[in-house]
Amino acid sequence: MNVTLQSAKMIGAGLATIGLTGVGIVFGSLVMAYARNPSLKQQLFGYTILGFALTEAVALFALMMAFLILFT
Repeated sequence: MNVTLQSAKMIGAGLATIGLTGVGIVFGSLVMAYARNPSLKQQLFGYTILGFALTEAVALFALMMAFLILFT
């Protein structure tokens, strides 16, 4: 396999995994919001679970694309 093609695959797979950072952002935002107003704990947690579900779907698609880039 060509070295240029292999390096392009590695760079593409690395860029595809950027979508995984959304999970950390969701939970980091929960911690900041809870620190600002602890009385909204239940409502914030419900929104966080919804945000996590949507973000995790995007993250799984990004991870799938990274594997497709690497192994095809």
